[in-house]
Parts: sequence; structure tokens; C-alpha cells
Amino acid sequence: MSAAQPLSQTAGPRHNPKVVTALRRFAISISALNIVGYTVLGFEQPWVWPFIALATAYAVELTLEAIGARAEKRVPRFRGGGFRGLMEFLYPAHITALAVNMLTYVNDQVWVMVFGVVVAVGAKWVLRAPVRGRMRHFMNPSNLGIAVILLLFPWASIAPPYHFTEYVDGGIDWLVPAVILTLGTMLNAKLTERMWLIVAWVGGFAVQAVVRGLLFGTSIPAALAMMTGVAFVLFTNYMITDPGTSPSSKWGQIAFGGGVAAAYGLLTALSVAYGIFFATALVCGIRGGFLWVSDIVSRRRAEEALAVAAVGLTPEKPPVERTPIENSEALPCVNGCAEGSCSCSGNPKDSEADDRRIVVSA
Repeated sequence: MSAAQPLSQTAGPRHNPKVVTALRRFAISISALNIVGYTVLGFEQPWVWPFIALATAYAVELTLEAIGARAEKRVPRFRGGGFRGLMEFLYPAHITALAVNMLTYVNDQVWVMVFGVVVAVGAKWVLRAPVRGRMRHFMNPSNLGIAVILLLFPWASIAPPYHFTEYVDGGIDWLVPAVILTLGTMLNAKLTERMWLIVAWVGGFAVQAVVRGLLFGTSIPAALAMMTGVAFVLFTNYMITDPGTSPSSKWGQIAFGGGVAAAYGLLTALSVAYGIFFATALVCGIRGGFLWVSDIVSRRRAEEALAVAAVGLTPEKPPVERTPIENSEALPCVNGCAEGSCSCSGNPKDSEADDRRIVVSA
């Protein structure tokens, strides 16, 4: 991009190619799962609801992007790339819409599902933090939408455990999570690079199950059995590993995954239902606060470094030229004056020269 190019003509890349590929495969996977779910597995939401969710997410995403581009005086990111560019821009909204609809059960109140989708997509423009010099959303969109629905509407729930395998048996009910696990693991290993996060989350989940069993008498086998469900496999491979709202460094991933597991164990011990979604929202919020604090500290340190550098580059004051009397050393006074008690030139040679000038002039 040329330096002379006006700001209003630049949009900047939305994602790097690797993330775009991951988002495309996420979108294809969740679309295929919905198709199979409504035709074979037994999804219980009305078949038209996924289309309502998609239309809502697309409309909110495009509208907010247009408003944001106008406010920031740039070209909207869905323009300039043709139909392919538009599709790539809508991948996150597509995934969010299908996930919110697929993982929640709100009876026949479609407006509650629509509300969750609006919250999930819209929050990306509100809950932001500086990451590597750019403002990025830090709350997992689909998880936030689901958590808000569960918090504001106590009668709502997540999809029941049999949601994904209601109409299959004879070993196929085990094949479904196995396929999801295999495809999700390959996706996260090659593209999102979030395997450390998955290891920390799964390991932490197992640890909290054992700890709850030892401290609170929870059935350890029952707590561990949750890890074999389709919902847990989906959450592990397609939600908590969201590359836009999770750390990319090794230790950051370990802290994030382990933190979600610890928060889930604590919430479950406190008898909080659906703790897996609230735990993720809580850890995402903590990470957002950490990003803001880190940015403020970095800015202050940079300002202090600039101030120190500015002081070091200040030119030294030139030496002040002094009169002969000021330059003279403390010499004894002449003409009979006591030293320090009379006004004299301070240099005997200067006094003798003055006497000679007086004689000549006479």
C-alpha cells in the first residue's frame, strides 16, 4: 500500500490467510452438521430457525461494519473482494448464528434466539481491547450469546444431551462424536494452532472432576462421563478454540484453557447450572481486562522511555565567558589592601601595567 494512499481508501485485511482457511472450514463443518442434524440426527428446533439466525447475523454484521467504516473513514471490509470477499467477511457471523441456534433450546420463542444472535454479533463492536496495536473483540461471540440467553431467560436451556444422537443407534451414536473429534482436532492442529489450549482445557476438566469428587462427594465417573458427549466435543473443538478470542502463545493458551476448566469446576461446585458457558465468558472477560491493563502499562513505559531519551538528547549549555577578573585566581591584593577587604584587580601584573600607563601619560 502506498504511503500516499488516503485513509478512506484503505480497509486493511480482516484476517490472515491461515485464519481465513480455518474460518471457512469451521463454517463448512457447522453447516454440514446442521444439515445432517435436521435430516438424520434429530435436531429439535424448527428447520426454518437456522435461516432466521443466519439472516439476523448477516444483517447485524453488515450494518455495524458499514457504520464502523463510516465512523473510521475507511472502506467497509466486505467491499473490494467481490462475492468471495463478502463470503470471507461473513464467515464469523455464519458460524456464530448456527452455533447459537444449534446449542440453545428456547421452546417456540424464536425472538429469544434472535436476541442471542444479535448480542453475539453486536458485542464484537462493543467489547474490545487492544491487541498488537489493533482493537479486537475479546468475548467469544457464540458463547456470549448463549450465556446471555441463559442468564436473562431462566426458562431457556441448552440443547439436551440426546440432541445430536436422538435418532441413531447401533454404534452410530459413538461415530458422531468420533468424527467431530477427528475433524476438529485436525483443524485445530493445522490451522488454529490451539492444541495447547485443548490439552489444558481437557486436562483441567479431568482434574476439576476428580477434585470435586474428593472435596464435595460428586460422582467422579459421572463428572468425567460428560467428556464423552457430543456437546463437550463440539465445545472443545469449535468454541473454546476460537482463534479471534483466545491467546496464541503456548503459555497463554495453557492459562486460558486451564482457567476455563477451573472456573467451570468452581461454578459447578456452587451449583451454577450451565457453568461451561459462564466459565468461558468469565475467563474471556478477565483476558479482556488483562489486555487493557497491559496496553496501559506499555503506553506509560513507552512515554517514560521517550521522556528519558528527550532529556538525554538535550544540548549542553555553552560555557559562559567571564571577565579577566572573574577568570583570575584568588591572588593577593596589592596597594596595601588586606586580602578580601578591598577592591583590586586581583593580579599584581595588571596593577604594574596600569602604573606604567599612568607614568607615560603624565
